[in-house]
Amino acid sequence: MDDDLLLVEDLLLVLLDDDGGHIHGEGMLYAILGGAVIVELAQRGLVRTDSGQTVEVVPGATPPADPLLRAAFDTIATKRRLVLTRIAEIGPSLREDVLDRLEERGLVARSRERVLGFIPVTRLRTLDSTHEDAVVARLRAVLVDGEQPDARTAALAALLWASDQLPALHARIPWTNDVASRALALQQGDWGASAVDVYVAGVLAATVSVSTAVAAAAASGTASS
Repeated sequence: MDDDLLLVEDLLLVLLDDDGGHIHGEGMLYAILGGAVIVELAQRGLVRTDSGQTVEVVPGATPPADPLLRAAFDTIATKRRLVLTRIAEIGPSLREDVLDRLEERGLVARSRERVLGFIPVTRLRTLDSTHEDAVVARLRAVLVDGEQPDARTAALAALLWASDQLPALHARIPWTNDVASRALALQQGDWGASAVDVYVAGVLAATVSVSTAVAAAAASGTASS
C-alpha cells in the first residue's frame, strides 16, 4: 500500500469504476477533488477558516513540498477568500493532474481510442488495486462495522457522502440506513473535524443540491415543451 498518496488520489481511485472505466461524479469532479485538496491542507495545519466560509493560509505555515498541494497552497496564500471560490479555482485542473500521478505510479492506465472511427475517447482502467482495496477496507470498517475512524478515512467518507457518490460504491460498501447515518455524522464533523473540513463538506452537499435542482428543472422544461 502506498501510504504517501494524497487524500485526493485516494478519492479518485475510489471513484474510478474498475469495470466501466468511468469516474463516478464526473459532472462535479472539480468540486470533489478541489475540496479534498483543501481538506488535506487543513489536516496538515497549513490552512484555516475564521468564519467557516473563508479560507486562508495559517501565518508562518511552511509551504508543502508536494507540487499539487503547493499549487493549491500558493493560490490560497494570495488572500482570504470563500472556500467555494477556492474550490472553483483549484478544482478544474485536478482530474488530469491526479490521473497523471496515478498513472506514473502504475495504479491506473489511460488509453486513447476512437469510437465510430472518428470520435476520440479516453478509456481508464485500474492496473494495481492494492492501495485502493486497502482504502475501501478502511471505509467499510468505519461505515459498515462502525469502527472509530482516523482523520483521513473520516474525511474521505465525509467527502463521498457530501458529494452524493457513496451510493455509487454499493458493490463494495453496502448502501444501508446505518451506513448513511454514519456517513452523515462524519459529514457533520462527528470525528473532531476542523471547521474547514466541515465547511468543505457542506459546500459539496450544496453543490449536489443545486445540480439536482438544475437537472430537474431542465427535465421539467423538456417534458412540458
